[in-house]
Parts: sequence; structure tokens; C-alpha cells
Amino acid sequence: MIKNRRKIHEGKAKVLYEGPKTGTIIQHFKDDATAFNGERHEIIDGKGVLNNRITEYIFLAMEEIGIATHFIKRLNMREQLIKKVEIIPLEVVVRNVIAGSLAKKLGMKEGTKLSRSIIEYYYKDDALNDPMVTDEHITAFDWATPSELEDMVATTLRVNDFLTGLFYGIGIQLVDFKLEFGRHVEDGNMRIILADEFSPDNCRLWDIKTGEKLDKDRFRQNLGGLVNAYQEVARRLGILNENGDVIDSDEKVKGDKPTLVK
Repeated sequence: MIKNRRKIHEGKAKVLYEGPKTGTIIQHFKDDATAFNGERHEIIDGKGVLNNRITEYIFLAMEEIGIATHFIKRLNMREQLIKKVEIIPLEVVVRNVIAGSLAKKLGMKEGTKLSRSIIEYYYKDDALNDPMVTDEHITAFDWATPSELEDMVATTLRVNDFLTGLFYGIGIQLVDFKLEFGRHVEDGNMRIILADEFSPDNCRLWDIKTGEKLDKDRFRQNLGGLVNAYQEVARRLGILNENGDVIDSDEKVKGDKPTLVK
């Protein structure tokens, strides 16, 4: 699909190309794994395919409950057709359990369940190490209006409620995750919609029974088995076949059933 397409942007894990129609973009998932703001970098065969399919599954599930996303359709094993949006330069992070930087910054024990979910904001700038910011910074610097920020928070809380239940049903604890949003204009109306991706690259997923990490921390912490962990997530979501291979089908993933874990 991307042959002879103009490259728009290349990030650490994805490449964006011009789409076949105005207002569309092709999002290509790479096998690159990075950590610590790009200081560590490896190519892990198959990672991009899994992230493409998991993102498709999650975004279709979001659409089914009325949450708008930039996802249009999957084109092949590594690429998606998405809506062109103006990305808001923020990462919205939800924390349900103490882990990662939160544990380090506050000296708290990793794995401690929070009494209520925490929402944090980070300004997207690699050169600055994506600094944490407040709603005051966001509105003062015009990164988003108060009403846009309110919409993002409301959507984030809905996503958290839905996905916490979805992953719990397949024996996985949703520890934390990151969302990105974009402004999308359609029929003269502008709305805030989910963008980027949702995969084990940008969330923490722990097996409920064993505590095994099924996310990018396997790479960050030199635990190994990253692809096996991502495959396990995909298998439980019902998007791997019996042989453990990613299914390449024209059928919508939202018709697939997750594997419930008792």
C-alpha cells in the first residue's frame, strides 16, 4: 500500500504516509522497539503486526460504544487507513495501579492499587523528555481549550472503565495506559477524537493470577519475550489462530470473541 506514497512523518514505532483520498493517512506499524526516549533501540520481528491488530481490535471496540477514533480500516498486516487529524500535543495518562515512573518518583511500592484512578498530562516533546504538565499549562499555552480538555478527560475515563472490564474478563489487569487525541473536521464540524494507537507499547498489562508483565516493560526491563507477551494478549483477545499466528482476514475484528479467563 505504501509504495510510491509520500512519507508525512516517521516516529519511533510508526510511519505515516499520505492516504489514497484527501483527509486520509496510511499508518504503518514498524518492528522497532525503543525505550528511555529512544536511548535504547532494537528491531523485534513481528511486533508491528501485533500492534496493528491489537490497535484495530481496541479502536473498533471503542467505536462500538460510541467513542470516535481516527481508525477507518485495516489495509493489511502492518497498515491502517486513518482519518487525518490535528494532533493535540499531549499524552493523557491514566494510572490505576502504582507502577513505572509513578513508583520511582514517589518512592511507592509497585503494584499498589490506587483508591481512585489518576489522570496525568505530558507535553509531547522528545527533546524535553515529554515533561509532565497541568491543566493550567495546557490552557495557558493554548495546547487545548478548557472544553477540549474536558472532552478528553471524559473520553479517557470512559475508555478506562470499558477497557478495565474488557481486560479483566481475559485475566489481565489494566495497570495504566496513554491516550492521544486529535482535532477532526467533518461536514464543517470539529470534534476531538482518539488517535495514535492502543497496544502493549503504550499501556501496562499484568496477568491477574501470576503478575507476569505482558507489555513493553519486558523490553524496558530486559525481561525478554516481548513478542510472546504481545501474542498472549492478542490470543486472549481472540485475534490469533490456533497456531499462534495473527489472522489476516477481511472480516472486522469486532466480530471476534475474546477468550474469557476464569
